[in-house]
Amino acid sequence: MSKKQNKPLNPKANTRDLGEALSSSERFLEKHQKPILYSLSAVILIVLAVMLTRNYYIVPKQNEAQDKMVVCVQYFERDSFNLALNGDGINDGLLDIIDGYSITRAADLAALYAGACYYHLGQYEEALDCLQKFNRKSVNITPASIGLTGDCYVELNDYVAAAKAFEKAAKYDNDLTAPFYLKKAGIIYEELNDYSKAETVYQKIKDNYPQSQQAADVEKYIERAKVLQQRTK
Repeated sequence: MSKKQNKPLNPKANTRDLGEALSSSERFLEKHQKPILYSLSAVILIVLAVMLTRNYYIVPKQNEAQDKMVVCVQYFERDSFNLALNGDGINDGLLDIIDGYSITRAADLAALYAGACYYHLGQYEEALDCLQKFNRKSVNITPASIGLTGDCYVELNDYVAAAKAFEKAAKYDNDLTAPFYLKKAGIIYEELNDYSKAETVYQKIKDNYPQSQQAADVEKYIERAKVLQQRTK
């Protein structure tokens, strides 16, 4: 058998191929140089604009809004809800912060406080409008805002929306608020004569939050829901 001989490498051929590849790249760059440069410039300008906006506009606005929130929260804690909402003639109120500092996190928190103020004043539609502007995702604060939404719906006699809100609030993994809102949802389902759903949410308290305050007497709620289911069949 004849041995297959390996052809010797041709350095000149390799160099020529590499040169042709480089030439193709150079021609591509020359042809598209301006669009590429324009695109890079646009990206750099956008990044710079975002950084400048944040550092020289958003951050100062956030600090300014936080300072204004201090007086509003003080009025809220004194149950002076109108003053908290509308200001005192010298200091801005929560509504001013929501409108004037909408891009800040402080305005987001102001919307939650404003919703609570309107709720205490018995203005439930206005409370719902403010609460819908609250977008922060927090395992502690968000359930409270959703639960307050449910309370507004209860006052407006919209029990279906209230029950949905309470169950939504209970989905946040918070051992303190979840069983609290599950129990609220169960009571509302009983008002709607939906005893099956009432039993389901009460059972969740028993199974998932056995150490909670609500679990202490939840068994009687479960039994009541079962009895009422049998009566309505």
